[in-house]
Amino acid sequence: MKKIKIEMIHDVVCSWCPIGYQNLKQALVSLEDEIEAQWHFLPFELNPDMPAKGQEIEPHLMERYGWSTDKLKNYRANLIRTAEKAGLTYDFSKRTHYYNTSAAHQLLHWAEGIGKQVEVNEALITDYFENGRDVSNPLHLLELVESLGLDAEQAKNAMSSASFLQQFQLKHERVRSLSLGSVPAFIFNEHYLITGSNSVGFFQQQLLQITDSTQDSVAVS
Repeated sequence: MKKIKIEMIHDVVCSWCPIGYQNLKQALVSLEDEIEAQWHFLPFELNPDMPAKGQEIEPHLMERYGWSTDKLKNYRANLIRTAEKAGLTYDFSKRTHYYNTSAAHQLLHWAEGIGKQVEVNEALITDYFENGRDVSNPLHLLELVESLGLDAEQAKNAMSSASFLQQFQLKHERVRSLSLGSVPAFIFNEHYLITGSNSVGFFQQQLLQITDSTQDSVAVS
C-alpha cells in the first residue's frame, strides 16, 4: 500500500473547494487498494476583510466581478450542476451570505492536533453549503464541535492562546509564499502542487503518477 500526504489549500466558503475535495476523495476510493491518503487542510481566506455580518453573495459577486444578473444566474446554474455531479448539495435558499472564515480555519487548525480535520471540514461543508449557517460565529463553531462529540471547551481554550495563533499564522505564511491565484489547490507529498477542482479521472491519473514517480515536479515549501 502506497501512502500519500495531501494538503488541501482552501477556503471554507469557496464554492469550488468542496467539489475539488469530493472529486479527489472519489479518486482515492477508486484506488483504495493501492493508495492510502493522509489529509491536512491549509487556510486561504478569500475575503479576509469581510465584516462580521458577512455580505450577501449575489451583490458581492456582481460588485467584485462586474457580472450582470444573467451572468450570475448562468454561473450559479453551472455551479449547482457541477456540485450535484460531485454528490454535493448547494442550497442557495439558505446559503445567502459569504462570511469571514478566520475562525473556521482556526477550528480546522485545532482539529488537526486531535486528528479530526476531515470530520470538521465535512461538517463545515454541510453546515455552510446545505444549511447556510454562519461559519464566522464562534458560538456556532463550538456547537459544531459538540455535535461531533469533541471537546468544545478544549477548542475554545486552544483558539484563544497566543502559541496557537502563532502556529496558525505560520500556515498562512506558507500558503502566501505559494502566490496562488485561486483555490482549491493541493500539495501532494510536500512536493507536487496541483490547482483546481479537477475531475475524478484527472485526480486518479495524478495520484498514480505521483505515487509511482521519482521525478521532480513543482517544488513547494
